[in-house]
Amino acid sequence: MRPRNERRSRVQSAYEGLRTAIAAALGSADAALHRARSEHGHREFALRIAEHGVCEVAREPALLDESTEAAPKTGDESDAPEHTTEVLPAASRESAWGEAVRERDECYADWTAYGPQELTSLVDEVARGSAGLPWRDWLGTVGSADTHSPPELWRLGEAHVPDAADPSPFPVAVPLLDESHLHVSTDDTGEAAEGLVQNLLLRVLSQFRPGLVRVHVWDVAQLTGTLPGLHPLTRSGLVTMHDPTRLDDLLDELSEHIRRIHTGALLGGHTSLRSFAAETGHRGEPWRIAVLFGDGQQLPDEQQQKLHRVARSGLDCGIQLVAVNLRLSVNSAMESVHLNTDGARCSMSGPAAVMTPDPPMPRKDATRACKAISERFVAQRSRVRGFDDLVPEQLWACRSTTGLQAPVGFREGEPVWLTLGDASPHALVGGPSGSGKTNFLYGMIGAFTARYSPDELELYLLDFKEGVSFSQFTPGTRDPSWLPHANVVGVNVNADREFGLALLKFLADEMRRRADAAKAHEVTKLEELRAQDPEGRWPRIVAVIDEFQYLFAERDPVSSQATALLEDVARRGRSQGIHLVLASQDVSGIEAFWGKPAVFEQFILRIALPKARRVLVQDNSAAVELPRWHAVVNHESGVRHGNEVARLPDATAPETMYALQQRLWEARQPSTTRPRLFDGSHLPRLSRRPRAGLERSAVLGQVIDVEGTPAAVRLDRSPGRNIAVLGSVRVDASNVLGAAALSLGQQYAPGTIRFTIAGLVDEVAPAVGAVVTELRAAGHEVDHVGLDDATGALDRLAAVIDERSTSGGGAGTASGGEVTECLLLYAADAAHTTWERKDPASNASGLDRLRTILKQGPELRVHTVGWWRSVQRLKHSLGMGPVDDIGAWLAFDVHGSELTAFAAGQPVNWSPRARRGLFFDRSLHSRPEVVLPFELDTRSDEITMPSPRAGDGTREESRD
Repeated sequence: MRPRNERRSRVQSAYEGLRTAIAAALGSADAALHRARSEHGHREFALRIAEHGVCEVAREPALLDESTEAAPKTGDESDAPEHTTEVLPAASRESAWGEAVRERDECYADWTAYGPQELTSLVDEVARGSAGLPWRDWLGTVGSADTHSPPELWRLGEAHVPDAADPSPFPVAVPLLDESHLHVSTDDTGEAAEGLVQNLLLRVLSQFRPGLVRVHVWDVAQLTGTLPGLHPLTRSGLVTMHDPTRLDDLLDELSEHIRRIHTGALLGGHTSLRSFAAETGHRGEPWRIAVLFGDGQQLPDEQQQKLHRVARSGLDCGIQLVAVNLRLSVNSAMESVHLNTDGARCSMSGPAAVMTPDPPMPRKDATRACKAISERFVAQRSRVRGFDDLVPEQLWACRSTTGLQAPVGFREGEPVWLTLGDASPHALVGGPSGSGKTNFLYGMIGAFTARYSPDELELYLLDFKEGVSFSQFTPGTRDPSWLPHANVVGVNVNADREFGLALLKFLADEMRRRADAAKAHEVTKLEELRAQDPEGRWPRIVAVIDEFQYLFAERDPVSSQATALLEDVARRGRSQGIHLVLASQDVSGIEAFWGKPAVFEQFILRIALPKARRVLVQDNSAAVELPRWHAVVNHESGVRHGNEVARLPDATAPETMYALQQRLWEARQPSTTRPRLFDGSHLPRLSRRPRAGLERSAVLGQVIDVEGTPAAVRLDRSPGRNIAVLGSVRVDASNVLGAAALSLGQQYAPGTIRFTIAGLVDEVAPAVGAVVTELRAAGHEVDHVGLDDATGALDRLAAVIDERSTSGGGAGTASGGEVTECLLLYAADAAHTTWERKDPASNASGLDRLRTILKQGPELRVHTVGWWRSVQRLKHSLGMGPVDDIGAWLAFDVHGSELTAFAAGQPVNWSPRARRGLFFDRSLHSRPEVVLPFELDTRSDEITMPSPRAGDGTREESRD
């Protein structure tokens, strides 16, 4: 029995231990459960406080009591223990409440100490003038701000945080212009909203110069009576009231404005008027505020979609919406204000702050202020604006990175802007004689050059008519100033169409140069190239060609080449910053463009002066009835909806463009070079300074090109390096021979060249004598012979050739080098009779000697420059052999058909022109080119060419 009792005792003891352990575990679990329930209840209570807000709960404690009711249990939850806030002890509730209150007080302590003061300082800083000041400080004063940077915030009223320990008031302001739309909602009839909107609009209208802000008002409930304080502005058009039944018309008008801004006003990748104005320094378009009063109902779907489209794109184009009790939700910046009886809430200040809108301004004062604004606008609009109004206060403040923009006239006192950029790369100007075309071009040039420096803009000016309109921009005897932006100026070029072709070639070459640079920097547009190469000089180029139809007046190679080049530059120039402005009295007769409408399609910008035809599209006759001093500026390829009628100021009076040019000239950099003047009515003069890049070359004249390149023949030791001047024009031929001799005299040191000059007719004696005198004065050896001594001169040169050919060197200088011999024959054919006589001793004639000199001389440094009065006489001098001994020639009054043999057998299309020659060098040219002979003058070291200046004496230009 004893062992059994012992076992039982141990079993009981073990069970007792188990029960004790289980009891301890259950007690511990119960305590943990109690702690968990307490913590859960504490957190749930805190959550309830957070959901309602400490301030709300403090005002209505019953909110927490309602939350302690247990939720009905379902499913498995019916067996779960209760854990609602009912089990939370009061001490824990007080702890959670105290913790929430402390956090609130700590938060508001920071706000109370710094928040109101910081907000007040911020609004004072960014809400300048009427945007933030009390209305008594500015109401009734007409605004004068004419800036592209509006205030960032506009005051609506004051707000305070009622639950803060120190509920100090602070101003409430919202962004508006270019920044955000505004949505206002009310719980009452909307009178408070109307007062808030009227206050805001008066602040905006009183900030700026009248006309920079336009207001459109639409009220679903009434046609008139809305915003009564603004009614005086309706008479001047600053405020437009729209029919309640015609909301579609207003939305369509705003949509059309957005389209026009994107296609015309924005340039070079700018996405908004704000960014464009920040770079160019001006806005160009007024702000438009559309105020829409609804009734809280949803608009019809179609109108709602239009409104949303305007809201999405409007801010970029200067359109701001102020929607009152109108349902509006768009993906665009929008602030909101909700007005109710116990205080307003604004999205800028948040739900915790109660806003008190500024009280409505007294009706009488508001009406008086609007009347003053309206009267100022009417006076401003009716004032005749002058040329000075085209010029900004600060010169050269704009950059041309994305394009060029400047006012060219005014409409109702507001500037009408002309834009050259990616959207409108080229301009076509049309108007009959007397319509003011020159005046318009002067105004355009003045407005552009006043805004953009010579590093931002280069001008190439070409006038085909018989006038001197553009010579104003070059230096003159009475006025030494010039336009710093002008690189080349061409006037009186109606007979020199080659100069217009040369300008187009230059633009095409410059376009390719810029394209190569852009490719090297892995960019495609000029603005990108300027960003990648900031040290480079990449100005925009504007080429103005007046009466450009002369360039295409004939069906000849000049017209065909010019047409191809113009089409190329017009198509590809926009991306390289090259813009064309073509002006004409009538473009309907340009035969070269028949069947090529694609050329004119590139001229998006059209300017039609009174009575102009074919400049705008066919059904757009706006220019026909224009009065004088007006123009239609159209950035839409001439279609009717793009018309802007501008009144043009007088830009030709002495105190206008002339005075501006003087200012620009004085502001130029010292390194700025003066423009080159090409005047078709005057010949260039030979400079007495040796020209760089010429060595052992006879300069015969000047090529008709942009650079003023000399027509030079290099006299090296090669067969045929002789020059023939052909034609019966004595003056021009004498000048060519004289220029050749004098230019060689500049390049050779005395003793290294010897001249033999034969004047074979009496008429050339003065010209020959002047050249001989100048060469001898420079220290050169000159053998001056007449008809009687010409044969002897040929004999001497033939002997030199014979000696050098046998000795391999021959006559030398003091330094041991070979002396170059230059034979100049004035009217060589006049000596034919004398030279045909044979020498009894040698049985050789003078012509035989001449042929030997022409054939063998160049390789032995003996060169001939001769004038023959006809092609046949030159052929007689050359004999029956080939004409290769004449490697270069310059022909005057000789028809092209006679020159074929001397042009490598190719047909020569040339009709003689006064004071113009046709130049061909076998070693350089594929076809002949037109040149200008020099007008020789040996009376001074600095040779100048007079050129008349319109309205101010004469102008002079150095010629190389």
